[in-house]
Amino acid sequence: MGRGGKKPNTTIQLPPPTALTDNLPSPHSNRIMFRFRTFLLCSALALAGCATTAPTAPQAAAAHAMPREANAPVILISIDGFRNDYLQRGITPTLSSMAADGARAEYMRPSYPAITFPNHYTLVTGLRPDHHGVIANFMTDPAIPGVRFSMFDKATVSDERWWDDGKPLWSSVREQGGRAAAMFWVGSEAPVHGARPEFWREFDIKVSSAQRVQQVLEWLALPPAQRPHFITLYFDVVDTMGHRFGPGSPQVNQAMTEVDTAIGQLLQGIRAQGLADSVNIVVTSDHGMTATSPDRELYLDDLVDVSRLDFVWTGAYASFNALPGGEAAATQLLAGTYPHMQCMTREQIPARFEYGHHRRVPAYICMAELGWQVTTRQAQQRKGHRLNGEHGYDNTLPDMYAPFIGHGPAFQRGAVIAPIDNVDVYPLLARLLHITPSHNDGDIQRTDAALKH
Repeated sequence: MGRGGKKPNTTIQLPPPTALTDNLPSPHSNRIMFRFRTFLLCSALALAGCATTAPTAPQAAAAHAMPREANAPVILISIDGFRNDYLQRGITPTLSSMAADGARAEYMRPSYPAITFPNHYTLVTGLRPDHHGVIANFMTDPAIPGVRFSMFDKATVSDERWWDDGKPLWSSVREQGGRAAAMFWVGSEAPVHGARPEFWREFDIKVSSAQRVQQVLEWLALPPAQRPHFITLYFDVVDTMGHRFGPGSPQVNQAMTEVDTAIGQLLQGIRAQGLADSVNIVVTSDHGMTATSPDRELYLDDLVDVSRLDFVWTGAYASFNALPGGEAAATQLLAGTYPHMQCMTREQIPARFEYGHHRRVPAYICMAELGWQVTTRQAQQRKGHRLNGEHGYDNTLPDMYAPFIGHGPAFQRGAVIAPIDNVDVYPLLARLLHITPSHNDGDIQRTDAALKH
């Protein structure tokens, strides 16, 4: 896995965990990998310049900004597909307690499109998908001809070219003298800007929620001079059950209970290590979820000849390019008026979505009404199953909203702040870490009321 002459990762094997399935990166992987640099090696590499390009003057000046000892770690937790109003169901006592003891936002708006890869990368870069370039879970790029990015393809997921338009927070932490760890996170499997987090694990859906927490606790138990300053923790089961059974299903409630219990174990472990007064935690999600059904599927095959259209994504929206000979079909779609769907060129995407300018955004897009799906018969057959829950819709719709909870010594107790955008999380994390953030689209003022002063 090593790139650019970097030291290969050590592979370790864990006992077989409970099996799960979901639409996530590298689902066929049965290995769990983490990279561990000792303090001396990390310091030497930082001084020598780990990145493939030399740091700018401000970065060089900030190389020793972070203390060697990670005495106040910051943990970013994402519960994939956890809709904001799920907190009101009364079945997540740990999260409710964290919100009461800390701060929360009324809600957090995801970026458009409200899907997994774009929004997880936004959380750690502070950039809209149109700016960081991870515009969907599947992509093509004229600058990378002949290659199609897929969330399921280990080769593309670990290829830094797809990620380098943004700089993830772990890269800034490293450049400024700190250490980072990723207990699964979008982008962490690629050497973005020359390196992965110092500690990282290749995505494996079979790793249970409890095992993920245990790994984070093991990292926190390291000596302060080796412990990560910044840690990400990712849970997927709520999203999985939401897609399969719908957001109102007992299966979603059960998944919420599982994750809430796991986070409770994390807090208990933090207390046992004597770090309760030191660790700051942000809990959020990439997007919400809405109910859908097979009788709300719109097949573009019924409207035009799709044989010369190259579909990059289908679901809450369909995005595609016209192959030679397919321009007439695309034009025909644009000219029509349809119930539950609107088709447009990427230049016609409403400005409020802040989407459509990156070179990877396909030329055409058909957006479905909330709860409907746009697809083709071939795409549906390839998917192999139908959904009872979906996301990816207009990011200003409440069903797409995600929660935001801040817990720890830096946060005001019982504070409820106005709604925020997910780009605002990144500058907050940089503030908690006391590092200089990279250029981003967030506003630090929007989370200011959540913090103690």
